[in-house]
Amino acid sequence: MADPITRRAFVKGALGAAVFTGIAGGAGYSYWESGDLLINEQTIPIKRLPEGFHGVRIAFLTDLHRGQLISNEYVDQAVERANSLKADIILLGGDYVDYDADLIVSVMERLGRLKAPLGVYAVLGNRDIRANRMLTSLELKRHGILEITNRGVWIESHGSRIYLAGFDDITIGHPDIPAGLSGATTDATILSLTHNPFLVDSIVDPRVKLILCGHTHGGQINLPVLGRPFIPQGCERYPIGLIQSPNAKVFVSAGIGVTYAPIRFRCPPEVSLLTLARV
Repeated sequence: MADPITRRAFVKGALGAAVFTGIAGGAGYSYWESGDLLINEQTIPIKRLPEGFHGVRIAFLTDLHRGQLISNEYVDQAVERANSLKADIILLGGDYVDYDADLIVSVMERLGRLKAPLGVYAVLGNRDIRANRMLTSLELKRHGILEITNRGVWIESHGSRIYLAGFDDITIGHPDIPAGLSGATTDATILSLTHNPFLVDSIVDPRVKLILCGHTHGGQINLPVLGRPFIPQGCERYPIGLIQSPNAKVFVSAGIGVTYAPIRFRCPPEVSLLTLARV
């Protein structure tokens, strides 16, 4: 199910599309604005980050949307690029397929090639749930990827540990925040993963220092003056990048794939590489 669009957003989007069409036509814009995935490197300072996690690197991949607009070869490129970063942890933010359940097995086979010494962890997106939640979960498990939907896991590094909590998609899933946090101690430093940033303001536990999300694609189009007219409703506060919420830092990736149209403008696809820093 597509996110609802308000009348204001529709009008803004229609105007944006008209401007984009003129810009794109004049520039000879084609399928991607870049023929290669961007590596978006960010250092994220975190208060009370355990000492053993200072400098730990997280590769974050989300929104592959394997389907008519995204090929197996492109998924392979994303996996190879992520592995080349030699991150300590790999996190997957959902929407691995674009509704087609027949593609789940082949996508998970490819994601199963991801390797990180501290583990590969995943949650599901709305498209995965609609395609086939059970099959997606089974294939993640079969390929050694730990799904953390509404649960958490301790990760250890150099004698320290953090708690990684995952939450279900808020649009058609059933996020259970208390369940996701239930395994954490009172003094834990918690990182969390969920597909849709619309859930962010519901995560108010002060132990949660960083929330990683996808879903928005950064709008796919970022127009001069007009900005990002196609951000999903409810995600306007957290459209893309590193943002401070009232309760935690939030990182929203532009994602790897596209949906609805094979178009990106001033919003390239990305694999995110996040370095944690103790402050």
